[in-house]
Amino acid sequence: MLLRSRVVRLAAFAVWMAMLAMPMMATAQYDPKITTPKQFFGFNIGDDYELVNYTQFEAYMKKLASESPRMKLVEIGKTEEGRPQYTVILTSAENQKTLEHYREISKKLAMAEGLTDDEAHALAREGKAVVFMDFGIHATETAGAQSINQVVYEMISRNDPETLQMLNNDILLLTFANPDGEEFVSDWYMRNPDPTKRSLDYLPKLFNKYIGHDNARDMFMSNMSESANMNKLMFIDWFPQITHTHHQTGPAGAVVFMPPFRDPFNYNFDPLVPMGVEELGGAMHSWLIARNMPGSATRGASNYSTWWDGGMRTISYFHNAIGLITEVIGNPTPMKIPFVLQRQLPSGDEPMPIAPQEWHMSQTIKYEVEYSRAVFDYAARNRESLLYDMYVMGKRQIEKGSTDSWTITPKRIEAVREAASEMPNGRKNEVMLGNGPNAVEVVPSDLYDTVLHSQDSKTPRAYILTADQPDFPTVTKFINALLKNGIEVEQATAPFEANGKTYPANSYVVKTAQASLPFVLDMFEPQDHPNDFKYPGGPPIPPYDIAGWTLVYQMGIQCDRSMTNVNGPLQLLKEQPQPPAPAQVSGPSTAAGYLVDHKINDAIVLVNRLLAKGQKVYWLKADATADGKDMGTGAMWIPATAESTVIVKKAAEDLGVAATAAAEAPKGEALALKPIRVGLYDQYGGLMPSGWIRWILEQFEFPVEIVRPQMLDAGNLKAKYDVLIFPDGSAHFGPSVGRSRTIRQPEPDEIPEQYRSWLGVITKEKTIPALKQFVEDGGSVVTIGSGTSIAPLLGVPMTSALVDVGKNGKVEPLSHDKFYVPGSILQMTVNTEDPLAYGLPAKVDVDFDSSPAFRIRPSADDAATSTVGWYQGSKLLRSGWAWGQQYLNGATAILDETMGAGKVYVFGPEITFRGQSHGTYKFLFNSLYLGSANPVDLK
Repeated sequence: MLLRSRVVRLAAFAVWMAMLAMPMMATAQYDPKITTPKQFFGFNIGDDYELVNYTQFEAYMKKLASESPRMKLVEIGKTEEGRPQYTVILTSAENQKTLEHYREISKKLAMAEGLTDDEAHALAREGKAVVFMDFGIHATETAGAQSINQVVYEMISRNDPETLQMLNNDILLLTFANPDGEEFVSDWYMRNPDPTKRSLDYLPKLFNKYIGHDNARDMFMSNMSESANMNKLMFIDWFPQITHTHHQTGPAGAVVFMPPFRDPFNYNFDPLVPMGVEELGGAMHSWLIARNMPGSATRGASNYSTWWDGGMRTISYFHNAIGLITEVIGNPTPMKIPFVLQRQLPSGDEPMPIAPQEWHMSQTIKYEVEYSRAVFDYAARNRESLLYDMYVMGKRQIEKGSTDSWTITPKRIEAVREAASEMPNGRKNEVMLGNGPNAVEVVPSDLYDTVLHSQDSKTPRAYILTADQPDFPTVTKFINALLKNGIEVEQATAPFEANGKTYPANSYVVKTAQASLPFVLDMFEPQDHPNDFKYPGGPPIPPYDIAGWTLVYQMGIQCDRSMTNVNGPLQLLKEQPQPPAPAQVSGPSTAAGYLVDHKINDAIVLVNRLLAKGQKVYWLKADATADGKDMGTGAMWIPATAESTVIVKKAAEDLGVAATAAAEAPKGEALALKPIRVGLYDQYGGLMPSGWIRWILEQFEFPVEIVRPQMLDAGNLKAKYDVLIFPDGSAHFGPSVGRSRTIRQPEPDEIPEQYRSWLGVITKEKTIPALKQFVEDGGSVVTIGSGTSIAPLLGVPMTSALVDVGKNGKVEPLSHDKFYVPGSILQMTVNTEDPLAYGLPAKVDVDFDSSPAFRIRPSADDAATSTVGWYQGSKLLRSGWAWGQQYLNGATAILDETMGAGKVYVFGPEITFRGQSHGTYKFLFNSLYLGSANPVDLK
């Protein structure tokens, strides 16, 4: 049945392609009762020097919804700034009457449970194709945000057969992805009364409250409310077969980049996904070309692949949907398409080049409308096949999780190659290499079963996350990331056994027999990115975004892989998100105080609440035990008072932070904590790493104030702050610069007066002396990523470990053909006796995103310089891609330096990466309190 479905689908596709080659239909007729954009806004969408903000968009959508039975405007949640976030549901008036029925069909087919193939075919014949589109996720990419107005208007006002067919066969979910950003960016552009002087340049802050451009990189984690809103719409409520994210800007010399994409594609998702992307992407290009709209580019014209799991487009693949991205040129201020010579020769990547010319936003809007309609048309014509194929993919993933199955990755191929090379002489003759460009590698066939499909490399039947691990509240946060993506999770209502091990009640079980298995595997298993070079010995081809992100590694979670089915008293979780399981305050009813394990991230929330109320908190230097459990070093001691007891019990109930009452206070060395004043560096234009840290600190209830260069340069910092944080991107000095995130800044008279105090950057001449004085006076400076380039200027005896010394004696960073680690997860060794590492294990997974690593200078004072984390060995990669990782062997990753009365903390890895790396948050939390903590002797 599947083969016949594909044949019919391809035949229909051929007929459709022939139709596209015919002359375009006559000008569409528009319903005069529907308010046009010009009637509402006073200008056409795309007119030069004009932008609509979100308040105007909301009012126009409400007006259209009142005028057309084809449209419903539905609020899907609130944004981070509290605005309503909407999706526009477009379909025929008849379909609107039975939306819930069609939603249920889409969900049943996507979940692929309890259906026969015949039943699935019947549902596919009856159902409607569901298409999700998001517009304006990056608010400075104004074309998408503006075009939704025109797309909606055309779909509800046109009555031509083409449009009616789309509406009869499709349900379109058109969603505004970044309302806060659209409001801010449009208002910024329109602030100048002289249209010819309007500009999108020099925005003073990020266009998403916390994370700006990274809002398109938050999908698998769903930290931001907008991400969670859209994931719920897609993967819990509607299950679209196609998703399409509208972006800017296209390749220079072209108009728009559209799919298909380059390799590698992720090994976890179903092969029908990349084939669907190929087919639909080709249809989009054909649609434009048939309408004499040149300038579309594909594949090698950009670095987009289908590897990564975190974007608006890419998240769809792991839910068996076709995910599209378009990157189009355009600006409300007219621009020019440059004459790029290599783009003028037609090729498979650029079939219809465009001439250099002046370009207006109105032209961009026409492209946005047409390739959106291409997607709607493809969905309408292939409605049944799309629905049924989603069922096929879901069914196949369920079977993969229910039976012995394997995911083949480069490491599995290399294992076969090594096994073949080690075979006895008689078998080596079966290993043959061809010659020339079409050479093939032939190995003994029995290695297919014994090595490529070895028993220890099977797909697990389930993942078990035991409730008795030290930081179980963070496990629940991990589970919530899964639930926000529609993943089925079960929780034990009582103890149970699996694989000879007993697990307590509240433990989580994630079974792999579910339709979105590719997403599950990507969260639990390491990514194995291939070695991808332009040519042998040449430079690497950068992945799109990052190469490795395994979430259980990032979050420091203990997880057991079960190769057999897991049964027991398990209950399917339906509430989303899950609250942390309440913990116990055990021990005697009359207590001298309470012991809390430092391994629990949310214990820092308890600390912040206690200190805010004037209560005492200590970190014990000696190992501590409570209820027979080893807490290691750094256990928290909270003397009992009426107020501290209430706070401790509430944290146990609300946060899941367990505490043990002790009849007697502990004795020995400890650190007495004090309330702290935290300054977080940011600068004009905004830094995404700073925004992420701000969000994290707010989640964990730290007091925090934003500090900008002019405030630093003014000096007298210790009177205002106890600790200053300099994230990645805050400074770029010397060879250990990490990724460059330099932001252009305007002249003061080019921006409103309210933002002029934000201007400036960190300089050696003014900022560094002020910071030196701050540290000498007892302040703490925390540096992360490229922000660590501040540390040597302050006097920390360190240098980059990732450098070459050329023949002329010049020190330069290692070239990428020698060392290249794009966003990946590496293993780091930790000195757990150092207070900076309290609560962390001896081996920890860290996010390495082209990060710096260090050597301590021989002249360093051992009493002042402490290496807390380092890279040990030549095989450090846990997930992703690491070329030349042997260069890291012995390099320092984390250190602290005592200077005068203060401290400088140096973190090379991304310890707060995108709000995902919970497993290394404690490094930041500890650094914030340590510099101000007083050593005491408890007696």
